[in-house]
Amino acid sequence: QVQLVESGGGLVQAGGSLRLSCAASGGTFTTYAMGWFRQAPGKEREFVASCSYTGATTWYGDYVKGRFTISRDNAKRAVYLQMNNLKPDDTAVYYCAADPAYFSTSSRSPKYWGQGTQVTVSS
Repeated sequence: QVQLVESGGGLVQAGGSLRLSCAASGGTFTTYAMGWFRQAPGKEREFVASCSYTGATTWYGDYVKGRFTISRDNAKRAVYLQMNNLKPDDTAVYYCAADPAYFSTSSRSPKYWGQGTQVTVSS
């Protein structure tokens, strides 16, 4: 069983940056692909980014490519999402996710989820 706890959300102006963190406990961290999804009010959940067991390979949703960067620190059992040049459309609850298999699309539903952290981008 893996428990995930996100932090780092908040209110930021358009063009600003935020860094989300996700701390994992339980399980063998290095055997899980890690990633982020988001869900805005009235919208379906969508894939944001994910990374392989070592973090050497990463995947991104088209709408965040070039602005967001995912990374992981296996020694700290943590995964991060650096979000730059934020836009009002990025406003959503961001969820950390983990799965033994890689995932890179919105249709995938990873096995483990965090509670989510709110990101609000004002115009």
